Amino acid sequence: MKIIITGAGGQLGRSLLRALASHETIALGHADLDVTSLGACIDAFEFHKPDAVIHCAAMTDTARCEKAPARAREVNGIGTEHVAQASARSGARLVAISTNEVFGGDQTTPYGEADRPHPLNVYAVSKLDGELLASARHPDTIIVRASWLYGDGYVNFNEKVLAAVAEGRPLSFVTDEIATPTSTDELATGIRDLLERDAAPGVYHLSNEGEASRYDWAREILRLAGRTDIAVAAVTSDELRANGYSGPVKPTYSALGNTRAAALGIKLRPWRDALAAYFAARVSA
Repeated sequence: MKIIITGAGGQLGRSLLRALASHETIALGHADLDVTSLGACIDAFEFHKPDAVIHCAAMTDTARCEKAPARAREVNGIGTEHVAQASARSGARLVAISTNEVFGGDQTTPYGEADRPHPLNVYAVSKLDGELLASARHPDTIIVRASWLYGDGYVNFNEKVLAAVAEGRPLSFVTDEIATPTSTDELATGIRDLLERDAAPGVYHLSNEGEASRYDWAREILRLAGRTDIAVAAVTSDELRANGYSGPVKPTYSALGNTRAAALGIKLRPWRDALAAYFAARVSA
């Protein structure tokens, strides 16, 4: 297959380039393709004539989205619509990447693909807009929702925790924000498998298995880094806000149930195993 990857310079884009090494890939970073321009998307796709497009380009800084909601919708909503329109016009399948944050956190068991979204912040609203617009514009669209991504070559949560340790800053993380840390390498392999198995259009949840709070994730990072001597304070979201935190509202629970992909034999490893592999690769690099 010939596959275009938008947002190819990000952590998921880099993982996709590795996972799709047996295919012909066209890497389009933000400087190569402005997804807010429909004409630019049409021109790029008609020039390259891809069989599939994996749309990773997005505005993912949730705090920035809160400050610039119109821009968030322009990139994450309208930009995804443009990619869908251009994909449909060029006859390419579309895989659009979305997020666990489209859910409102009212459940205590993993959200299935058919569960009703209820976004709580600007970023999540803009990503849900992108899902709906893409699916309306292009019938051959796969929506992949993932959660709490981390990958190499990017300042992700893992690296932020270790940087705080190196700088001697105190660590405190919430116990009531629960989802699943997900390796971009494993997510990329799952996306590749969806394309290679000619998965039907629709929504798929792809994350590593299990669930964790931000506090759990930080403790596991420290364990794998051999820094169990570092104290981590457990706090609640309400306590953070009482102490001055004013960031976006996040769902308290947004773990994803990977039902449809699993039915195709596509299942990612438990999150602790994937995180251990990330640290093993980090040490050997």
